[in-house]
Amino acid sequence: MEKPWLKHVAEGNPQEIEIPEIPLTKLFHESVEKYPNHTAVTFHDKSYTYKQLNQLIQNVAASLKNIGVDRGDRVALMLPNCPQYPIGYYAALLCGATIVQVNPMYKSSELLHVLNDSGAEVLIALDRLLPAVEEVIDRTEVEALIPVSFESDCKFNEYMEDRGLPVPNVMINPQEDIAVLQYTGGTTGRSKGAMLTHYNLVANTLQSYATSKVRTRLGKERVLTISPLFHVYGMTSCMNLTFYMGGNLILVPKFDVEQTVKVIEKTKPTIFPGVPTMFIALLNHYKDQPFDLTSLRTCTSGSAPLPVEVLNKFNKTSGTNVAEGFGLSEASPVTHRNPIAGLQKSGSIGIPIPNTDAKIVDSATGDEELEIGEVGELVIKGPQIMKGYWNMPDETENVLRDGWLYTGDLAKMDRDGFFYIVGRKKEMIIASGYNVYPVEVEDVIYTHPNVLEAAVIGVPDKYRGETIKAVVVPKDAKELDEDELIAFCRQRLAAYKVPQSVEMVSELPKTTVGKILKRSLVETYS
Repeated sequence: MEKPWLKHVAEGNPQEIEIPEIPLTKLFHESVEKYPNHTAVTFHDKSYTYKQLNQLIQNVAASLKNIGVDRGDRVALMLPNCPQYPIGYYAALLCGATIVQVNPMYKSSELLHVLNDSGAEVLIALDRLLPAVEEVIDRTEVEALIPVSFESDCKFNEYMEDRGLPVPNVMINPQEDIAVLQYTGGTTGRSKGAMLTHYNLVANTLQSYATSKVRTRLGKERVLTISPLFHVYGMTSCMNLTFYMGGNLILVPKFDVEQTVKVIEKTKPTIFPGVPTMFIALLNHYKDQPFDLTSLRTCTSGSAPLPVEVLNKFNKTSGTNVAEGFGLSEASPVTHRNPIAGLQKSGSIGIPIPNTDAKIVDSATGDEELEIGEVGELVIKGPQIMKGYWNMPDETENVLRDGWLYTGDLAKMDRDGFFYIVGRKKEMIIASGYNVYPVEVEDVIYTHPNVLEAAVIGVPDKYRGETIKAVVVPKDAKELDEDELIAFCRQRLAAYKVPQSVEMVSELPKTTVGKILKRSLVETYS
């Protein structure tokens, strides 16, 4: 297998690193020993040092152990970004339990699926979410419900107190023991639980650090954490990586552009792992009300493709350099990243991170490796690849073959070893026999000055089989004419790629991490 990305191996882009077989909690404990009095977490006006946070984690671990939580048990977390999240997360891991990541915006039916599929026995949930929990809890295996409250006393507060209980000491098998059940977003189908072992998460934390250490100051970074911790990107690229670096995790419960600007101006973050919709919103806000972005030293973008136009504008506005990357739940999640030191390519997801191989194979057969520049399915191999899907052997066998993860993403690789995502196999539009990749059309639409957000989908067409539809959010409520936008695309795209219709909307449906729900759009307009 040709690996042209090896030419970029340097101090800032190592190809191989050592990955110890240790529990994920050991990485956190090492930082507690190195930086006991450094700020670990900031939430609104409250901060915790590493020593304080560790004590709270041990208290909660002892309380969980006291109610019977043991190795292999599933503990579900249904919380927004708040200090109780890392406390509950690491406390359960200390017990040898498996974390079940639960989106706090789930409706009762979605919650029922995750709780029953995982077999969760303990649920730690925000008190405001209890109505949805109470609708389904009697139909689950949950035996202990532990509410979290920001306004009043609650069970979790009791667990954080030192009750004189012994802290659990559980032997972990890092290669085999499942640290996290990370449920996929469900944007392309039924949500599945990716089994991420302690070794997977330790590996991806160290791999992520290796790609950024050339610009990282251990014990000094402040990481703006808006990406939800219940999502794999926020979990690894924000929480686990920040704690490994001895940094300050600045927790923001949800993305609101005005509130985010206030947090940036007050806390002066140095690192911002964001998603495209956040960068778009910050740029739009900056145009009307400029604010100070100069504290940012490193920004990364993940979860969805970042339009080239947005990347270039944010870099120019902020003076930093957004490094686009790529990952997925099944890979803990990071697999690719544009180098921080050295060559970067706008519109590319970068090169494989250390200890990771990647190739492009024929999307029909899945076995023939394609030539440079050809579009096929992206497949990946590395220590961060999941153990499989929870209780789904057939699905596991379908995506894990000979150690390779078949991502379902259509991509290509250039001669420098940089990879480019062009769409998902299921999102590819076949119009009159031509393959159309939505991201190609979206990148053109984003260059129109009056477009804020856009999504391109395929809708049924009696003549063409499928035809191309663009769903667009105009910028600043400006007038945007359908015919004008189609003509704009016609000047910049091959005829078969031009949208046949454009729908103007006030907002696009998204997941809680800002990923546009194209499946929802397809259902609406098909």
